[in-house]
Amino acid sequence: MRHGETTRPDLFHGAESDVELGPAGRLQAAHAAVWLRTHAPQAVYCSTMRRARQTAAIVSQMLGLPDPIPLPSLHERRMASLSGRPRSEGWSIYAETRNRWMAGDLDATHPGGESYRAIAARVIPTFLEIAQRHPGAAVVVVAHGVVIRVLLTSLLQDATPADWERFGIDCAAINALDFDGARWTAWLLNESPTPQPQPAELTDPHPPADFSGDRP
Repeated sequence: MRHGETTRPDLFHGAESDVELGPAGRLQAAHAAVWLRTHAPQAVYCSTMRRARQTAAIVSQMLGLPDPIPLPSLHERRMASLSGRPRSEGWSIYAETRNRWMAGDLDATHPGGESYRAIAARVIPTFLEIAQRHPGAAVVVVAHGVVIRVLLTSLLQDATPADWERFGIDCAAINALDFDGARWTAWLLNESPTPQPQPAELTDPHPPADFSGDRP
């Protein structure tokens, strides 16, 4: 799943921007936890970036699971000069690289930015290692929009980088994949759990003080 909405959703946030969740993002994480509960995950993993760690902490707490396991290699794409820049100003730069990836140029990027090939090289082995640790079990991996798109377009047999726009990645949206030891299949894509009238814990999804981002 992707992390929840940040305090500044109007900006690009790459690996250089350790922005926190906003109130909407915390509520999204709580709604996702309610949905995930029916699938009985055994563990929660996450990027070490604050927005992912805070999302994962809410999910693990509501599911009664141990603290999330942070994995540095799942960080968001390095965006260099785009990170922290208004999306309206930097969109053309981002879109040019995305279009080149879709055309097959997987090494394309703007100066200082991370390419598709570089992202895939660090996140795919980590994702496979998580699957190998939990054969036959459900686990939650909280990561970032670009990272999730790279995983989906790399691992699913019916997808390639040309399908980048096929996969929407909303805040706190869930993508459910199965792995049989050789092949990945997706049985749910970009599921955004809707607000639930219950349980009562959703009335105050804000984590306690030790969820400020200093906790792994």
